[in-house]
Amino acid sequence: MSAALAGAWRKAAVALALGVTALDQLVKYFVTQVLELHERGLVGIELIPFFKLTYAENRGISMGFFHAETDVMRWALVAMTMAVSAFVLWWIWREKERDDALALGLVLGGAIGNIIDRVRLGYVIDYADFHIGEWRPFLIFNLADAAISIGVVILLARALLLREKTAVKESR
Repeated sequence: MSAALAGAWRKAAVALALGVTALDQLVKYFVTQVLELHERGLVGIELIPFFKLTYAENRGISMGFFHAETDVMRWALVAMTMAVSAFVLWWIWREKERDDALALGLVLGGAIGNIIDRVRLGYVIDYADFHIGEWRPFLIFNLADAAISIGVVILLARALLLREKTAVKESR
């Protein structure tokens, strides 16, 4: 692989991160300002029988862990997620594989989208409520959370699948 091609993938990953961040913020603006979802409470807006828009303020991180109840905890979460984002950006710049770089772009874009919320508001706006009847396999989430999750799943799947292929080739 040429250095120019690897550089193009890295730039594409950063562009993807910026696109995810922008789209995340645009959707959050739409659900809060246009739909005024926060005024509807837990009633939300049902789009289809198993998915509705429900406003939630997440003061923690993934699945409500590390709930930030004070300003000190809030800014600690901001610092921690900024450090993780800086690591992901560094990883993107070192990554040689296109698919891994793009997956990292999803993770970075989602992280930045949620950092913007936490800095601006003190919490992350969540709105996507997937459910089957009363059973909710996920907490209420947002586009940034989905991008992070998809990026991580891609990275894990590629690491496991490529490692298995490499192990099979080496054993022959």
